[in-house]
Amino acid sequence: MFTYQRVLSCSVYKLRSCLLMPVLMLIAGNFTTYAAAAPADKPKHVIVAPVVLKEISDRVEALGTARANESVNITTNVSEKIKEIHFEDGQTVKAAQILVVLNQAEEQANLKQAQAVRGERKLALDRLQQLDERKLAAPDEIDRTRLELAQADASITAIKARISDRVIRAPFDGVVGLRNISAGALVESGDLIATLDDTGQIKLDFSVPAMFLAELKPGLKIKARATALGNKEYRGEVKSIDSRVDPVTRSVKVRAILPNPDGSIIPGILMQVDLLRNTRQAIVIPEAALLPLANRQYVMVRVNRDGKDTVEKREVEIGIRMPGYVEILSGLSVDEYVVTHGNSRVGPGDSLDVLAVDDGSVDIATIIKGQKNKGK
Repeated sequence: MFTYQRVLSCSVYKLRSCLLMPVLMLIAGNFTTYAAAAPADKPKHVIVAPVVLKEISDRVEALGTARANESVNITTNVSEKIKEIHFEDGQTVKAAQILVVLNQAEEQANLKQAQAVRGERKLALDRLQQLDERKLAAPDEIDRTRLELAQADASITAIKARISDRVIRAPFDGVVGLRNISAGALVESGDLIATLDDTGQIKLDFSVPAMFLAELKPGLKIKARATALGNKEYRGEVKSIDSRVDPVTRSVKVRAILPNPDGSIIPGILMQVDLLRNTRQAIVIPEAALLPLANRQYVMVRVNRDGKDTVEKREVEIGIRMPGYVEILSGLSVDEYVVTHGNSRVGPGDSLDVLAVDDGSVDIATIIKGQKNKGK
């Protein structure tokens, strides 16, 4: 009985094997045929950017205060009533332009009197000189009259100076601030009439840590921007460096000059400053091309093999980072191309379909949006 059941089991097993073998062979044949007919991987859609040589600099960041190139408070050194005002708030004025005229009626009267006295003494001196030609005038009398004439001239000069004090002029080209007086008002010596600022160029004062003192020198380039001015970038250069280091902050004050032809920078505004040092030519790529792995950085490089675009993974050494860009110290050369969009979806050896070259002349956002719409 045992032997019969065992033989029967073996026979059933063989029968199943015989029945299943053709089916397995058919499935295997179909899989081989499908694999042979399956198309190759489609090229991956990517955007690439060229590896370029660009002038870059190491940056030292600081905060600075904008100051007018020249600034003065317009005041008077006499006490008098205001007769005329010749400027408006915020007006641009030229050097020596009249701003305010004070009452000067008394001084004008004194001037006429002094001029009359001078005329009288001049006539007296002329008569004495005519008499002296005929030896009829005493020399000491001539000398006394000549001295009196000189005194009259000095009086006229003094009165004209007092009149000049009552005519307030702009000491230099600039922009007048808000006026604080009105015609007919009595101003005392030292009272503020208005401010005058020369904003054709701006002095930007900021502090730099003393550790950079050896690299500071006039002529270093700077970039400055202010939130209040819409983060517009202004460029200038270092003009002078303070002769002392602050013993508390261990920093040194630096003054830079910013051209301001349109007057957009207002004195007193706070600005963010980038001091550019160690300017050099360096290889740079878009920061989006980097693929970090642990403490290493990789990029996907576009290469041409057998006339087709493909990709290889390459390790690079990076330097400083800039907004949107990064310096490459080794691993790439100029005129190569790196994948910036789609680099995380491609692997070494994959075929590439380059949608665009990001060289600044194309709208990458539009291309990406269009590609997404096609995929829907």
